Amino acid sequence: MSALNFSLLQNASFVRPEYFFISGFSGLPFSQYYFVFLILVYIVSVCGNLMVLFVILVDRNLHIPKYMGVFNLALSDFGETNALILNLVKTFFFDSQYISYEACLANMFFTFFFSGGQSLTLVALAYDRFIAICLPLRYHAIVNNSFMFATLTSIWIFNFIIIGITVVLITRISFCKTNEVKSFFCDHGPIYTIACNDNSINSFMAKFCTAVYLYAPFTAIILSYIGILLALTKITTWEGRLKALKTCVSHLLVVGVFFLPIVSTYLAAVTFSLHPNARIINTSLSRTIPPMLNPIIYVLNTKDFRSFIVKMHKTKSNIIPQVHTIAK
Repeated sequence: MSALNFSLLQNASFVRPEYFFISGFSGLPFSQYYFVFLILVYIVSVCGNLMVLFVILVDRNLHIPKYMGVFNLALSDFGETNALILNLVKTFFFDSQYISYEACLANMFFTFFFSGGQSLTLVALAYDRFIAICLPLRYHAIVNNSFMFATLTSIWIFNFIIIGITVVLITRISFCKTNEVKSFFCDHGPIYTIACNDNSINSFMAKFCTAVYLYAPFTAIILSYIGILLALTKITTWEGRLKALKTCVSHLLVVGVFFLPIVSTYLAAVTFSLHPNARIINTSLSRTIPPMLNPIIYVLNTKDFRSFIVKMHKTKSNIIPQVHTIAK
């Protein structure tokens, strides 16, 4: 059989393994301690993001464009945390690094779907801050609840289409050499690179998604803050500049927590050869730590959240004496 005929036969029949073997933490020393750390991260992430979602839903004063974006960010964080860490917890408790083909694709979809939601939501929040500072008199005309709702809905639809296409294209490649995924979850790159037939379209989608969810948002956010800094120079007093800049602190911290670890990991991988364990730890931390820190940043740095929590505490403190009085 000629090489051409063999290649055509490979492309005509797709070889799909029943299971993938996730080998990410196999060679990691003291991996059990790292898993315990990730479980703690999971608990803090879930509780923190649920609290942010609850506060924004209950307090009608927070039903404004900025907090609609924060709500969307917390929802994305909550989704990614559950999609990513729960599988790691299952691996830790049941000592099973095998995942079925279908479950792997589902894990890939939801992890990147919610991660993409975080990235694009940060752009929407950057735009909100840009208009608020650069065009304050037109802010309510440009950025209103309807506009933000349409923007966030478009983000979910866009993510569903792009990530859906990316995952579906995985079903068009064969795995006839190995089923070992050298990552800590069903990562797109480590999976399509072990294919034994043409994976050029998968490679293109990987580069496209990196551009859409990493480079383009990071560039857009940097440009928005350049515009904000230029607008701040037009404010005559330092007090006014600091007051305007203070409204961006939470967003800047969240942007730094989300993008800087990912960008540094990419740069490190390109600049010099990373040890597989170092790469996996860096990647896992860059994906699991931001969802944990985001709600903490917003609660500690946002007056509206602190005011709501204080109000709830005072209400609870007033109710308890009344209950004791009625009981007597």
